[in-house]
Amino acid sequence: MLNLIVSIIPALKNADVSNVVYAGPFGMGGGEMIVVLIIVLLLFGGKKIPELMKGLGKGVKEFKDASKGDEEKSNTATPEKKD
Repeated sequence: MLNLIVSIIPALKNADVSNVVYAGPFGMGGGEMIVVLIIVLLLFGGKKIPELMKGLGKGVKEFKDASKGDEEKSNTATPEKKD
């Protein structure tokens, strides 16, 4: 991936990439993610987090079902002619 970026942007050819550190989602490292998770656990408590995740899972499932329903509607709206 880095080679692709370097080949696309000539200014990066001389860049020093020896000190590049991978950052996780949102630019956070592992330690920072752990601190955020501990704060979330303290704010919501151990019993509330599974309920929140269950609601999030239902929302994602409904979104997927709705997008599949839209695809099925578009497929049935324009039926192909069979000879």
